[in-house]
Amino acid sequence: MTTEIYRDAYGIPHLRAADATALARAQGRVTALDRAWQLEVERHRARGTSASFLGADAVGWDVFVRRARLDDTARRCFRSLEERDPETADWVRAYVDGVNDGLAEGARRTPEFDRTGLAPGRWEPWTPFGVWLATHILFAGFPAKLWRDHVVRHLGPDAVGLFATDGPGTSGSNGWLVSGERTVTGHAVIAGDPHRFIEDPGVYQQIRLSCPKFDVVGLAVPGVPGIAHFGHTGTVAWAITNAMADYQDLYQERLRRTGAGVEALGPDGRWHRAERRTEVVEVGGGGEERTEVEVEVIETDRGPVIAGGPDGLDDGPAIAGGGEGPGGDPAPLALSLRYPPRVTGDLGFGALLPLLRARTVADVDRAFDQWAEPVNVVQAADTEGGILHRVAGRVPVRGERGRVRTVPAWEPGHEWRGWHETPRADLTDGVAVMANQRGLATPLGVEFAAPHRARRIAALLAERDRWSAADMPAVHTDTHLGSAAALLDLLADTDPAVLTPDAAALRDRLLRWDRRMTADSQDAAAFAAVRGAVVRRLAAAPAFAGLTEPPAYPEVLLPWLALVPRVGYALENLLRAEELEELYGVDRPAVVRAAVEEVAGSPAAPWGDTHRLAPWRALPGAPYDEPGLSGDHDCVLCTSAVPGLTDLAARGPAARYVWDLARREDSRWVVPFGASGVPGSPHHRDQLPLWLAGDLAPVVTDWDQLTKEPMEPMEPMKIKETKETDV
Repeated sequence: MTTEIYRDAYGIPHLRAADATALARAQGRVTALDRAWQLEVERHRARGTSASFLGADAVGWDVFVRRARLDDTARRCFRSLEERDPETADWVRAYVDGVNDGLAEGARRTPEFDRTGLAPGRWEPWTPFGVWLATHILFAGFPAKLWRDHVVRHLGPDAVGLFATDGPGTSGSNGWLVSGERTVTGHAVIAGDPHRFIEDPGVYQQIRLSCPKFDVVGLAVPGVPGIAHFGHTGTVAWAITNAMADYQDLYQERLRRTGAGVEALGPDGRWHRAERRTEVVEVGGGGEERTEVEVEVIETDRGPVIAGGPDGLDDGPAIAGGGEGPGGDPAPLALSLRYPPRVTGDLGFGALLPLLRARTVADVDRAFDQWAEPVNVVQAADTEGGILHRVAGRVPVRGERGRVRTVPAWEPGHEWRGWHETPRADLTDGVAVMANQRGLATPLGVEFAAPHRARRIAALLAERDRWSAADMPAVHTDTHLGSAAALLDLLADTDPAVLTPDAAALRDRLLRWDRRMTADSQDAAAFAAVRGAVVRRLAAAPAFAGLTEPPAYPEVLLPWLALVPRVGYALENLLRAEELEELYGVDRPAVVRAAVEEVAGSPAAPWGDTHRLAPWRALPGAPYDEPGLSGDHDCVLCTSAVPGLTDLAARGPAARYVWDLARREDSRWVVPFGASGVPGSPHHRDQLPLWLAGDLAPVVTDWDQLTKEPMEPMEPMKIKETKETDV
């Protein structure tokens, strides 16, 4: 059987090959043809070399990647996979060979290569591991521990709860499973949408992988073989949401230089030799003169040092020493990061082939036993009526403080002591809903998403006894904003007599509002404007002045320490916190009154005028006229702005899917833009109208309805011994 590429009407690739290895190679090749620029950006980001063609704006990321030793960890994980699971290692090699086979042709199609002068490079067998690490290293939001330290240092430990967001991190998802007893077909339906930063090209690739042993449709991560997160094999389907688990630790390190290098103080009270090397980040691109940034890479027994060093944080020991605040803790001189793949040498790629081969939920369950990170909640169902609802991934067992804040490396009691068992749960009334809220994964995390999305999905699903796959877009696109209550309750308690006429009219209008964040709603826009004014006024409170300037942490970590977004994310909690008046002198009703007065009389405009899509592109070019959006962070239609800072939505549904276990051909899916990453391609942005409208494209399974694509023959694949190459 020869390898074949077919396409549907949206250019989505359907691949057919003689076996899993040939199929992996075809997946790598077609991804390189469709997403060459994206693949090369991700390869360079994983190695810490992206500033060489993206310029100075990428230096902060490259330095972080070097210091966190992501490339070295990727190599370790691949070598470990070779020893434990040589079949999967060869399968990954096949994918990489396919990428290398298609990159040159893909680059010729893609104008970004000409704009930057970047030549496509060579992928190594461990490159997919690096791409996965770089994509997910910040997923669990470990920099939030720096924020909590920052709050304790300036306001004391009791203030940490004020800013407990149970809100947005770097990622999230909606996911729901409706069992056969609640569907019109008698078979389960799984639906949802992963929330990530919206990127162009997209972070998910719709694809079909077919060979005699399996035939799977799903959403792949470009640069990684197989279908990890969302897939349907015909007899079983699975999907994930972020469990919001905490599985990475930050250690305060005491380091010193010696004639032989660097030493770190350990919990035994002794100084231990730390690994040290120097690397160079090249900076160029955009006609800039090429420069170099020297990076000191240090690794202690805890992990790589990602901030500071023997000489303190970047702005010097005076800031790094910090002085003691109400919490009694000085800012550390250095921070090391401990993350599971660095400790175990296992990234969980052993789950990928078993997932493709799965026929039942028991098969999916066994596959996810090998999962490492990110830690996810898994929902699965099969055609035999089987149901699965569990957490998958590695979460270390350690002391409570390590889960919440940074911990001193020189004190005993903060070591990792094995791994937590991952929880499981049954369905309630035939339904399971997971939207990053406290629930199944509560024992494994610290902060979770507010419960509004999960409650709203459950309430919608309770409105009828039977559901079909075709009904699910109505859930995907619901715009009711449950988190509006905290602000509106304070507004309701405001005597209109103390307001100016314009402000009183605005108050009455917002209290009549249906709390739906639709793009055409002027009331939604007015609410968002008042909310933003409240956030800015709270952030400007004198009591919080010490939180405006964080310690000199690396640039990559600073978004977690920005005061205005932190207030915006925690607004619901802050507006309900009576201690704001009692302990910090912040008059909540007065803040709301002032915000309403600020907004009153402003020209009326619909929410979609300012709440527009703002996708990330590695290389900014001519801007697209991006559309206005419905939704908001706490809506099921989760299109996230940053209240108080911007209404633009950089995060949102990176895909939507509906998996039907009765008939796979009745399944549906969509991504924000399209299957192709090539600007000007007819399939670059052809799914955007569907995505905006809440519609879904059909999952085509009949090969006769697909168009076969001419495919140049690939050279026979040679399984060769891994060669280590220097960065």
